[in-house]
Amino acid sequence: MENILIDEISKFVSLTEEEKLDIKSSFPIKTFEKGANLIRIGQYSKDSFVVIQGCLRKYYLDDGNEITSEFYTEGDSVVNLLNSEASDHQLVCVEPSTLMIMNSEKESQLYKKHPKFERICRVEFEKMMGQKTAKMANFLRSSPEEKYLNLLNEKPDLLQRVPQYQIASYLGMKPETLSRIRRRLAKN
Repeated sequence: MENILIDEISKFVSLTEEEKLDIKSSFPIKTFEKGANLIRIGQYSKDSFVVIQGCLRKYYLDDGNEITSEFYTEGDSVVNLLNSEASDHQLVCVEPSTLMIMNSEKESQLYKKHPKFERICRVEFEKMMGQKTAKMANFLRSSPEEKYLNLLNEKPDLLQRVPQYQIASYLGMKPETLSRIRRRLAKN
């Protein structure tokens, strides 16, 4: 893999060497340690991320309790839509993670220099948001057991990578409920 963004854009158009160099310099790839805070609650950030390797957890606080709203693993994009507002969530590396860092200012400069990128990225962003909206609607309609089964289907390795209490928080249940569901499914 030369660069995940170059690989993705190359699916739609051929890139010149100059365009490839501009992408690499605009969106660096960095490795972070387990526990690294990428975005803190109250922080202003213009960065978004693409997970190349590793696992990230997005959570917010509710009466001092951490409520997991999303996990991101290989190939997932973590888009920061509210880069002009203070973050209401925390984004943390669950394990050592290699990420492409996408800064909104550098992205705008790249779009000005290479306008075709803006169209490609907009189409892909709209596709991603449509998928997220459908996933959220399905999640809200699902029973606790269905939520767990969907997670097993979508990200089966997540259960080995993330503590059970964080999985339970993500699924909107207590760890004890998740344990009961897992035991019941194991019997069947």
